[in-house]
Amino acid sequence: VQLQASGGGLVQAGGSLRLSCAASGRTFRSYSMGWFRQAPGKEREFVATIASSGASTSYADSVKGRFTISRDNAKNTVYLQMHSLKPEDTAVYYCAAGIFGTAEGSYDYWGQGTLVTVSS
Repeated sequence: VQLQASGGGLVQAGGSLRLSCAASGRTFRSYSMGWFRQAPGKEREFVATIASSGASTSYADSVKGRFTISRDNAKNTVYLQMHSLKPEDTAVYYCAAGIFGTAEGSYDYWGQGTLVTVSS
């Protein structure tokens, strides 16, 4: 599975962005999909995950209520809708494919990352 993340950019605090992650291959629908992020000088951290069917989701406490993960298996794409963005959300955001979980080790395939910058 090859993953291509897009949609990052510069946004003011309080604004919104939607990230997309397009996957190649016919097996997309068999994978759970996750979003992780890495802020400057920090380790990569879990953001959100969605099960292969879309029936289950999980979020980091820091984004709960502000971010929504969704997927369109017909389009081989997973999304991360981000609202009420804060400067601390500034990071490179990565999508990943694997099994449902919050640990990096749950995911076998990673996209290249897309930069989100939130100005105060």
